[in-house]
Amino acid sequence: MKVGVVGGTGNISTSFVRLLLQLGHEVVCFNRGRSGPVPEGARVVQGDRRADREGFERAMQAEQFDAAIDMICFTKEDADSSLRAFRGVGHFVHCSTVCTYGVQRDWLPVTEDHPLYPISDYGRHKVEADTYFLAAHYREGFPVTIIKPAMTYGPKIGMLRQIAWEFSWIDRIRKGKPLIVCGDGNALCQQLHVDDAAPCFAHILGRPRTFGQVYNMVAREVRTWAQYHRTMMQVLGREVELVGVPFEDLLAHEIPGVDLLRDEFAYHTFYSAEKLFRDVPEFSPRISLAEGMAEVVAAMDRDGRMPNSDDVTWEDAVIAAQRQVRQMGARP
Repeated sequence: MKVGVVGGTGNISTSFVRLLLQLGHEVVCFNRGRSGPVPEGARVVQGDRRADREGFERAMQAEQFDAAIDMICFTKEDADSSLRAFRGVGHFVHCSTVCTYGVQRDWLPVTEDHPLYPISDYGRHKVEADTYFLAAHYREGFPVTIIKPAMTYGPKIGMLRQIAWEFSWIDRIRKGKPLIVCGDGNALCQQLHVDDAAPCFAHILGRPRTFGQVYNMVAREVRTWAQYHRTMMQVLGREVELVGVPFEDLLAHEIPGVDLLRDEFAYHTFYSAEKLFRDVPEFSPRISLAEGMAEVVAAMDRDGRMPNSDDVTWEDAVIAAQRQVRQMGARP
């Protein structure tokens, strides 16, 4: 099968491109060439889909793909362009996000039929793109499948934490520094290693049962954020204090990267992928969180990407303020 991939060098796509090649598929990646090389064996068509939509669409049509996977379709306008670019393919997979559900939970775990309450621009734009593709499926039979990943981690992106998009927390643990969690740290979360995500994208291709369907892509295992951070402590062999800070206070401190907490991680991020397990049995996550964390930390160390927590001052300042509040509350 000849498979076109819009992207191919990202957190998730690097792994599934590698798997597609191992399975004997021909893979052509369209990207700007700014995020490193694609896995060996894949071919690259370089371009910018937004700067030159007509060029993107012509290039993709000329390839005559059997299937295509779009990892960087973020808006309705992107979706409209992809529909033109990949009209005629046997199967089109669009990578969406669980952020389309927002943070209001009518039930847990969140299933694919849950109402959509997006609160971020990212989530709202993905809803528009998803809706556009599904409308094309019902209107003209466009063979689209929508995949919604949650927190999918790996060596390229690193290990996120609960309260912000930043990575100095790993070094804090190594140095014995306390670590902030939101509230009591008991919000539920799920993590999926990119190598466990790859079979979903590679094996879903060419399955008519999945046309017009939406799938959450998560592992079954669920844990609290406190447990997540303590797993990293076990991996590093160092235990530190978890300091709970109320959600509103964390927002008030204007922590860099705190949008991640506000838009997702302050709430229960607990989703069901039973529909995906049923329709794509090859999707069967096996990598434990501890194993994945150890791999990612080793990669960050090797590549010199581990931030020095001594250069990050906001966390100690927030912890000091929180402790002062507690001391004041304890006074008679």
